[in-house]
Amino acid sequence: MNRERSQQQFQRALKSIPGGVNSPARAFGAVGGEPIFIQRGEGQFLIDLDGNYFLDFIGSWGPHILGHRHPAVISAIDSALARGTSFGAPTELESELAELVIAAVPSIEKVRMVNSGTEATMSAIRVARGFTGRDKIIKFAGCYHGHVDSLLVKAGSGALTLGVPSSPGVPAGCTADTIVLEFNDPQTLADTFAAHGDKIAAVILEPVVGNMGVVIPQAGFLETCRELCTKHGTVLIFDEVMTGFRLAFGGAQELFGITPDMTTLGKIIGGGLPVGAYGGRADIMAVVSPSGPVYQAGTLSGNPLAMSSGIATLTTLRDTNPYPALAAKTEKLCRGLSEAASAVGISHTIPHVGSMFTLFFNPNVVTDNTTAGHSDTKLFARYFWGMIERGVYLPCSQFEANFVSAAHTDADIETTIAAARAVLATRWTSTRRGPRRFRSRQPSHRRRPRLFDLQSLRGRSTWLHSRVVRRRSAMEPEVVCCYSHRFKPLDA
Repeated sequence: MNRERSQQQFQRALKSIPGGVNSPARAFGAVGGEPIFIQRGEGQFLIDLDGNYFLDFIGSWGPHILGHRHPAVISAIDSALARGTSFGAPTELESELAELVIAAVPSIEKVRMVNSGTEATMSAIRVARGFTGRDKIIKFAGCYHGHVDSLLVKAGSGALTLGVPSSPGVPAGCTADTIVLEFNDPQTLADTFAAHGDKIAAVILEPVVGNMGVVIPQAGFLETCRELCTKHGTVLIFDEVMTGFRLAFGGAQELFGITPDMTTLGKIIGGGLPVGAYGGRADIMAVVSPSGPVYQAGTLSGNPLAMSSGIATLTTLRDTNPYPALAAKTEKLCRGLSEAASAVGISHTIPHVGSMFTLFFNPNVVTDNTTAGHSDTKLFARYFWGMIERGVYLPCSQFEANFVSAAHTDADIETTIAAARAVLATRWTSTRRGPRRFRSRQPSHRRRPRLFDLQSLRGRSTWLHSRVVRRRSAMEPEVVCCYSHRFKPLDA
């Protein structure tokens, strides 16, 4: 694949932009090599400067749930642009988008528009502190809530990939009131509330984590968060910048039936333009200026281009309800990717919810930041570049969510599975007989897995070099596919 123009433009960018990119998540540092420069998007495709087409499973890191350049969205932006870009004054578009959000999201009675997810979380924390008169907040390791000083502690997304859990330049005082816990650990959360409950202003979390890869809340965890916050008068904030309008029209809170006190939004509500929002109960939002004393403002907040794009996107989602089809396509894709990895003995787990998924090269179920950290990032880098060479554009980090869009077809899903099967079958070798590249996509009869129930493996699983936990349905027992040899990537 020719990437000459991308390489030239990256060298140009390095001369004027730190690291050559305007967000670390776009850098290819975690996988090696140089970023690909994009010329345009069309539906489910990205086209780079060299004319290469890629099936896109990033969607601008989430916003393009309808695909690139959806006709309704482009038409709305064009219409707004013809009237002007921004006015520094109220428009009816702001009320229209606010009403759509309030009608969809269970927790939101009033909402304030801002320009990014970072602004939304920063403002929500300030409002929660102002409303409660308390200072301490709880966040969870691996959950990324933007580059807010008080929240950039054991953060996910680019911070996790880059190994910078606490950024230089953040004074110790900014994080002194931030308590960091492990996701999916309700007992430690309860213990923390027992010790500091009357001082905790807010608990903020991604209800489904996307910023250390997709991590699903275990049964009872979100319920415990809700119960403890209610008991102690603490504001529960769901950061749904990624999951809002993605997992369901009403977000993760609709899907799981847990209503927080406040919600932060972004990405999809702008349809690909810069936007963010925070909202919640009317009594909490009443403290926001000019109604109340908690100050927050923004020159371009509620600008007509972003509002028009958001209205078109949310209206289309409401009227077409693509969520069942998105979930079905994602399920099919994840099943195919898992079968491709299992066929050549690669340990993995692939959590998915709605249209979000992550293929972790990890033998264990990923439940928190610690288990996510055990993933094989070198293996992922080889997989990433193999998929790029076959025209599939994935996040350039093991610790990111992948997104399926309404524009992806069944044929696109099959193409992606076939690409993964080819990559995984040709880039691995067994250590038993020395270096040998697999010629076939299927393992020989000597490499077929043996199936054991978990109970029979207790006390003697240490000899297993590779294992993949699999459950075909909730009604069947867990099994472990066991291989008596280990696979490693070929040196390249």
